[in-house]
Amino acid sequence: MVVGLGNPGEKFAQTRHNVGYRVIDLLKKDPPIGVKLFKPEGYMNSSGVSVAEMARKNGYGPSDILIVCDDFSIPLGMPRIRLGGSSGGHNGLDSIIQFLGTQDIPRLRVGIGPVPPGRDPADFVLEPFSARTSLDEKAQMAVYVIPSVARIVREAIIEGIETAMNRYNNKSL
Repeated sequence: MVVGLGNPGEKFAQTRHNVGYRVIDLLKKDPPIGVKLFKPEGYMNSSGVSVAEMARKNGYGPSDILIVCDDFSIPLGMPRIRLGGSSGGHNGLDSIIQFLGTQDIPRLRVGIGPVPPGRDPADFVLEPFSARTSLDEKAQMAVYVIPSVARIVREAIIEGIETAMNRYNNKSL
């Protein structure tokens, strides 16, 4: 099961925090065979409730799940894939770890940072990508990053998480 994290509703659709939702939306246009694509319907900070329920309902263990989420501590567009570990302060991952009872849950973090100096990270993740800078983040995300992350998800499904880790970790898309 591939889980994309985000917040529901039009108000949040294009925010930095909704990268996971956007990847799932793109994957749904040509779904990987035999893979459940899931966007938790509640808010990010309570994602664990519905992820744990969906996993139990479909017989998935934590290692059968790949979480796709944003990370403001990683440069814009850079992927980081891990087989498990702490939440790194990401409230959505925190909730999932709590409700699944383990940190051993594969995750693909997508860089949305860095947070500008003096900015509150909580406010930063809830704003849309900028289209008014020399680096048009909005276009970069739509045209390049989201499709590239969807491709990484497909490769991780077919070739395995560890192969995707070796291929993409700490490399610009």
